Amino acid sequence: MPKRYKRFRPPLWLVKLRLMLIQILFPLLCFQFIRTLLFPTSFDVILLALMALLYGLFFAGII
Repeated sequence: MPKRYKRFRPPLWLVKLRLMLIQILFPLLCFQFIRTLLFPTSFDVILLALMALLYGLFFAGII
């Protein structure tokens, strides 16, 4: 009988931290979007892009 493959499961505190970051990141993303519309500087656009990328990676399950 072959050995069963056991999938890696992260610790519970890491799962909770990930869920907490998703909840915090969405309001920050909305605020940054409004700020970028009102005062479009290079820093704001780059920060918005990085936050959107991070948010997308969370929902894709990559992070």
